[in-house]
Amino acid sequence: MNIALIAHDNKKELMVDLCIAYKTILQKHTLYSTGTTASFIAEGAGLQVHSVSPGLLGGTQQIAARVSLNEIDMVVFLRDPVEGRSNEAEMYSLLRLCDMNNVPFATNIATAEVLIKGLERGDLQWREHIR
Repeated sequence: MNIALIAHDNKKELMVDLCIAYKTILQKHTLYSTGTTASFIAEGAGLQVHSVSPGLLGGTQQIAARVSLNEIDMVVFLRDPVEGRSNEAEMYSLLRLCDMNNVPFATNIATAEVLIKGLERGDLQWREHIR
């Protein structure tokens, strides 16, 4: 499975903690992430991550393009709902594309854990048939 991992600045450490906690599951899959988040994950969790541009420089749009081509099977976007963001439009565009292509999308740690545990059980194997 191809998994996109994105995190707002205030959530990057939480993303690293998530990746450490579920490293044995995540390392079996291909991970993609926006620039800075990819660095945090690689250094903090020791996972191999394919990096795209930073979010503010089009990275979220690069992930969205892969979603639109059914190249991404799951998205975890740990967003900061309190802090105003100039790139909210890109996040909503990504969410819309995930909805259109039936790609599971988590925006918080609780939902991310549910998706990762489902991934481990094989609940998302149907995505293989779409690709």
